[in-house]
Amino acid sequence: MGESIVKSPRINWAARCARCARCARCARQMALMIASMALAWASMAPAGYAADANAAAAVDANAAGPIEEVVVTGSLIAKPNDVASSPIVAISAADLQQSGQTDIESMLNQLPDFTPGGTTATGGQGTGGHATVNLHGLGSNRNLVLLDGRRLPMADIYGDVDINLIPASILSGVETITGGASAVYGSDAMSGVVNFKTLKDFEGVAFDVQYGNSSRQDYRQVDTSVAMGTLFADGKGHNLISFGYTYNEGLRGSQRSFFNLQTPSSYIGQGTFVPSATNLPSAAAVNALFNGYGVGNVPNTINLGFNDDGSLFTQSGAKNYKGPTSNGYAIIGGNVRMPVAPQGYLENPLNRRSIFDKFDYALTPDITAYGQLLYVDWDVYTNSGRSLTQLNALTTVPVTNPFIPASLAGLLASRAKPTAPFTWNGRYVGLPTKSWDEHYTTYQFLGGLRGALPFKNWTWDVYASDDETQHLQTMNNAVLKSQVQNLLNAPDGGNSICTGGFNPFGLVNSSNISTACQNYLLTSAHASEHLTQSQVQGIVQGSLFSLPAGDVSLAVLADHRSNGYKFTPDAEDAAGNIEAFVASHASSGNISVSEFATQIDIPLLHNVPLAKELDLGGAYRHSDYDASGGVGTFAYDLKWKPIDSLLVRAGYERAVRAPNIGELYSAASGSQVGIGTPPASIGDPCDIRSSARTGANGASVATLCEATGVPAAVIGTYQFPTTATGGLSSGNTGLTPETADTYNFGAVWTSHLTSPWLSGLSFSADYYNIDIKNVISVVPGLTALGKCYNEDGSNPGYSASNPYCKLIQRDPNTGNLVQILTPYLNLGGLKTDGIDFQFGWSARLADLGWTRASGQLHFKSNVGYMRSFLVAALPGTPFTDYVGTNTIDGGTNSLGSSLPRWKALTTLSYEVGAASLGLRWHYQDAMNDISSVTNPAHASPGVPTYNLYDLFATWSPSKTWQLRAGITNLGNAALPVVASSQNNTDVSVFDPVGRSYYVGVHLKL
Repeated sequence: MGESIVKSPRINWAARCARCARCARCARQMALMIASMALAWASMAPAGYAADANAAAAVDANAAGPIEEVVVTGSLIAKPNDVASSPIVAISAADLQQSGQTDIESMLNQLPDFTPGGTTATGGQGTGGHATVNLHGLGSNRNLVLLDGRRLPMADIYGDVDINLIPASILSGVETITGGASAVYGSDAMSGVVNFKTLKDFEGVAFDVQYGNSSRQDYRQVDTSVAMGTLFADGKGHNLISFGYTYNEGLRGSQRSFFNLQTPSSYIGQGTFVPSATNLPSAAAVNALFNGYGVGNVPNTINLGFNDDGSLFTQSGAKNYKGPTSNGYAIIGGNVRMPVAPQGYLENPLNRRSIFDKFDYALTPDITAYGQLLYVDWDVYTNSGRSLTQLNALTTVPVTNPFIPASLAGLLASRAKPTAPFTWNGRYVGLPTKSWDEHYTTYQFLGGLRGALPFKNWTWDVYASDDETQHLQTMNNAVLKSQVQNLLNAPDGGNSICTGGFNPFGLVNSSNISTACQNYLLTSAHASEHLTQSQVQGIVQGSLFSLPAGDVSLAVLADHRSNGYKFTPDAEDAAGNIEAFVASHASSGNISVSEFATQIDIPLLHNVPLAKELDLGGAYRHSDYDASGGVGTFAYDLKWKPIDSLLVRAGYERAVRAPNIGELYSAASGSQVGIGTPPASIGDPCDIRSSARTGANGASVATLCEATGVPAAVIGTYQFPTTATGGLSSGNTGLTPETADTYNFGAVWTSHLTSPWLSGLSFSADYYNIDIKNVISVVPGLTALGKCYNEDGSNPGYSASNPYCKLIQRDPNTGNLVQILTPYLNLGGLKTDGIDFQFGWSARLADLGWTRASGQLHFKSNVGYMRSFLVAALPGTPFTDYVGTNTIDGGTNSLGSSLPRWKALTTLSYEVGAASLGLRWHYQDAMNDISSVTNPAHASPGVPTYNLYDLFATWSPSKTWQLRAGITNLGNAALPVVASSQNNTDVSVFDPVGRSYYVGVHLKL
């Protein structure tokens, strides 16, 4: 649990109560809450009100114009971008507002340095609502997210931070260090740091309301907030408190025609008979039946569906199919399917409420007390289509079931074991839609002291924080497998159990389930997740001594951090009794770390020829983890200004990342692994339609398929019936830390020229190179499939003992994929390198020669070039370059899903008086499909160049009011097809909403 922040020496909690840890936590939380809220409300008293309009305008989040100096608040020795030894990307609060988004990650993901990770749109099946950041595509758990330089609460067991916890109304900007920063910040910062900065010294009251919607009026977004800042106690103290509310309506796949035929599942409302390879109906009986329908020969190994007139049809080939082909049903590639994408959400409905308060109070001229409260409460509704019979063992039907059609009964009687039960699958179209209600409550209490030491330039800062996230999840309309089996086994079809029983044969029958049977089959499954984090940190910094070139600066830091986790699944889920899910199991864990860090800056030369400045810096951090032992990280950097307008910077860092709670202790949990349907997608390589089976080595693949679980009786006709299979991941206490070598080299040029065309120019270019070894990750399911069956040359001997093949599990009766094991392991490596460019220019029109014109032009562009993105999935295996591809993760969120070579965000704006008008251009280079790497001989088409344009405007008729409006995706860009994605596109990368608009009002008093 970590050290207590508020501790009473008079109370022995252990003696008072067996639940002492919890009581102590509650006591200190209550004390902090009372103190924080008392100060907050006291500071709002009229006697302490001292609003200053000019000061408020100076720090207002909506103030127009560029930020002159950006300081990374959490740095041990703070540096602005134009003098920093690490590259920094800065975003102002105005930039965030002009994006027109109510979620911060949508704006950040437009920047070249970011690869879309988890977004509020991508979560489903109990994981919705979170938004994480991912620098350079290396994973959201390899960068660190801070608020004013301090850690935020965990959103999950992998240490990710939900950045939408941060109320936008209290932000003055966002800064990103795009190189490794582990030695300064902690081992999480392998790929960089994202630091959110809050308003400082704000006085007054600010109200803000924004409304947005799609051009089709089907995606409402509302964001409202009020922020109040004031001085109190005769100016000794200052308080800022903010209240916010965000609402997103949500958007279904059915609301966009692109998704009408996407994710074509074989689990259909009519239900299908799944023949067992060890007990097939006779070929003669099957052919006789279908010859009677007049549709020719039919293999006895394929799934057969049920028409409402009692006849059968082939799901593959749609022979004798008499069902619908609209309203959720389709014949795709000649096969009967029910597309899933129209049933699910593209953007999840969300309601979020937040309170933020921070204060400081000067106890003495040299000592200031400060505190902070963050409280966020939100609800998210997610779904992923109706309940399916997949991912775990299918239920069976005894031959005594009275609802079996006569046509099927004849085929069952022809089997070698005619009385054996048979397997069926189907979609529960007669039951309400499966969905999840997610409720999250997160808080953080922080309190500290800072001040000056009684000698030159030295300051100190000590704080403690305590935070917690509670996640309550309810799966609505969960189908209980045992109840389904009871109804199927009943001699009367279940009528004695509930009215009408359960008849799964045919669309009319399966669509009409009585209320009594619905209540019998369904349950609401509840699960809870509890995350805690406590931290104590102290830092001193100042000047050691002076050299001819300046002061040698030193910072020393020590901290202790504890993280805890507990997950309690629903009992039915833990028993594996919920359809469509691999069982989840209870899990818990705790990790703690004690750290010591130091940083030094040494000025070597100053104001000499070819060296206006030459500084050397270094940092070292030692982290002692209770789970993985002690690790050390270090960094060196060099900063050189040969002339006033040019800065050259370089750095090297050795970073070490210890495994987090999830990687160590998470219990086995199931997920979906999207593989698609061949030949359009990779699919199951054993499928006779796949390029692996139809290629030159098809015979070798078929032999390997039999060796890995496809029965010989069906190998000649085997087709995997759907587009996804199960994945099973679990923690591993045997993990060892990752190590990384990070290099950066770059230059910043700021114009000192007198020409009005050139005086407003600035430019930076920074090369990064990150090499991570002993990577902690899972082998993506899609990767395991491709490598086992030698689609990229990883198994040239087609050996079933190949390590990738050991991860694959199949049903011995049908050969169908059951699940792919994806445990956390120390795998091979990750390497990436590229160049980040920043370009800015501004000029007054009058200075450019337009003497009758007024106003000013602003231009800025962030451009990223990724030269390589190399992955070695297992130790000793060769690296594979995924740069320029999409959907690398193959069903996991561990790495980036979009890795274009070039990506850019460019803005041109015109400002005149109190008004401004601007155009923003998002550019993403064309990408190859991932199959160009995993199966280059049969690669699917890639993704074309993607361009989005946004128009935005602001107008401030007075110092009190500001109006803003904009149109996003101005050209209504079409969604590109991503062949290897289960939904045929990637909504975290490409905009599924289309042209949208927003209007906003800001009132400042």
